[in-house]
Amino acid sequence: MVENVSARAAWTALAEDPDAQLVDCRTDAEWQYVGIPDLRPAGKQVVLVSWQYFPSGNVNPSFVAELRDAGLEPRHRLYFLCRSGVRSMAAARLALAEGFQHVFNIGDGFEGPQDAEGHRGAVAGWKADKLPWRQ
Repeated sequence: MVENVSARAAWTALAEDPDAQLVDCRTDAEWQYVGIPDLRPAGKQVVLVSWQYFPSGNVNPSFVAELRDAGLEPRHRLYFLCRSGVRSMAAARLALAEGFQHVFNIGDGFEGPQDAEGHRGAVAGWKADKLPWRQ
């Protein structure tokens, strides 16, 4: 089972646990135009592996292989992040099924749910929690 955690809990783990790693599984367009978590204050780099391709939405058939190519191993505690927690949950479930034993989903993602005006980033998630990020 994959546990949902808050962005703040993930940040604490990333800062304190040498085996904790952040996997941002959004698309390259999102990384480029929306931004990415900045893990430099924690002495780490985010692992960028797309769960789906842009613009087709097709699932990346090499997802697990790309995790391994990035140096991730079953001993790592992997925190998966997408925009709102849906794609990252699917990615985390696959990683768990493929032998990664410690996987977590950042439930509100990078931008979180929409606010009353239909905008993301102010209600919950990495950005709303004012965690480090860059564009």
